[in-house]
Parts: sequence; C-alpha cells; structure tokens
Amino acid sequence: MSTRRLAKSLYRQLLREAEKLPSYNFRLYAIRKIRDTFQTNKTINDFQQIDMEIATAKQSLEMLRRQAIIGHLYSAEKLVIENKKRLKHSDD
Repeated sequence: MSTRRLAKSLYRQLLREAEKLPSYNFRLYAIRKIRDTFQTNKTINDFQQIDMEIATAKQSLEMLRRQAIIGHLYSAEKLVIENKKRLKHSDD
C-alpha cells in the first residue's frame, strides 16, 4: 500500500474511532488533535520521519480503540450540549 493511501486510511480510521468515544470533551479533543497533527505532518518529505509518524498513528489508533471500550464500560450521563433538541411544530 502506498504511503499516501496508508496515511489517508489511518486518518479516516482515527476519526472513526474518535467518534466512538463516549465523553464529549475527549471526543472533540481527539478529533481536533488528529486533524491538527495530520495537517502539521502533511509537509514532511523524509521517509524515515513519515514511517515514524505512521507508527505513532497506529499506536494512537490502538489507544483510541481501547479508550472507546473502556469509556463505554464506565459511561456517564450525556452533557447538555450533547442532547439534541428538536423544534416541535405547533399546529395553531
């Protein structure tokens, strides 16, 4: 698999796993951190550095998977900001 394809695949997998985190704050932090890290590392041209960053991303993916499982074991109530309210249409 090419390096670019592998990086894109890891990026998508990391974002998907971050969406599974039950805690709103952790979820948003993880998504923001993933995007910022990939944006920062987009300009790297050294293949050894790219391989190191890909290895780090794989470790982060495994950590996110574990955190998502653990988070669901000890879940808490959702925050007010997470509860989506729908507007009710009144038929006056």
